[in-house]
Amino acid sequence: MLSRSASEKIALIVEDETDTAEMLAEMLRLCGYQVQHAYSAQPVLNLLMQQKFHLLLLDIILPDTNGIELLRAIRAEKQFETLPVILVSGNCQPSDIEKGLLSGASAYLAKPVAFWELKETIEKLLHHQTTSL
Repeated sequence: MLSRSASEKIALIVEDETDTAEMLAEMLRLCGYQVQHAYSAQPVLNLLMQQKFHLLLLDIILPDTNGIELLRAIRAEKQFETLPVILVSGNCQPSDIEKGLLSGASAYLAKPVAFWELKETIEKLLHHQTTSL
């Protein structure tokens, strides 16, 4: 395994659609992130426990569970309370967005996600993190 410097930012994308996952990964790479993928919810908690991630992009519709349920499980773990989590979904009714944010999402983006929108959202989340320390 390659050693990583402390300054490298690592993101985890949880998205079952390969093309969407790859598009999001490329956007994150352009924002300076190393990227890992999970194509279902099953391995996510273990991945989060094994490695420090700086950002999580989470689809709501996954093959093995609802992303909202996964988000609640993540937030139930004390060490992940402050992990920035961006929900990404085609479900964009105001009630969907409200449910996601009330479940612990840091932000909610509608698919298809534009690069500028993702970049701006990440910058806002990072700014919020540094000002709340």
